[in-house]
Amino acid sequence: MQKEKVEEQDKDLKQDQAQEENTNAQEEQLNTEAENSSEEKDEEESLEEKLQREVAEAKDKYLRLYSEFENFRRRTAKEKIDLIGSANKGLVEELVPIIDDFERALKSLDGKEELATAKEGTELIYNKFKRVLENKGLKKMEVEKGADFDDDFHEAITQIPAGDEMAGKVVDVVENGYFLNEKVVRFAKVVTGAKG
Repeated sequence: MQKEKVEEQDKDLKQDQAQEENTNAQEEQLNTEAENSSEEKDEEESLEEKLQREVAEAKDKYLRLYSEFENFRRRTAKEKIDLIGSANKGLVEELVPIIDDFERALKSLDGKEELATAKEGTELIYNKFKRVLENKGLKKMEVEKGADFDDDFHEAITQIPAGDEMAGKVVDVVENGYFLNEKVVRFAKVVTGAKG
């Protein structure tokens, strides 16, 4: 009987060991499966992260390219407008002295009754010529006597003693200045006052 009990205990012990080994094997299998699934998840996550990063980079490149194109388009449009606005600059610069000639001619005809019709005809031509240039963007620079001298718009051709109150101010305008589309085409030639 004792032998049978020992055999049963051995049998129970072997069964326990077999169950334990079976449980260990199952646990190892579960652990391996868990590791494999976590590796697959890591691979999936890294693939997803990689795709997201690539999409973000592509979006960034697109936005940069789009903004560069917009800047190029604006710059080109501005250059085109500037080119159109200043295309006549050379011609207008050469025509401005003719305006001066007309003004001198009209001054010389003042007060001469026998040349009244010549003065009237000259005024008509002068006004028409001036209107054409004004339509092209030419504008006369208004310079008043006694105004402060400004080297952005005036060119001093000489100085005369004029007292303390007129020092550094415009005493006389010798030649009118002109703007073409808000840019100076010709500086006004002026006489300035000096202390003395």
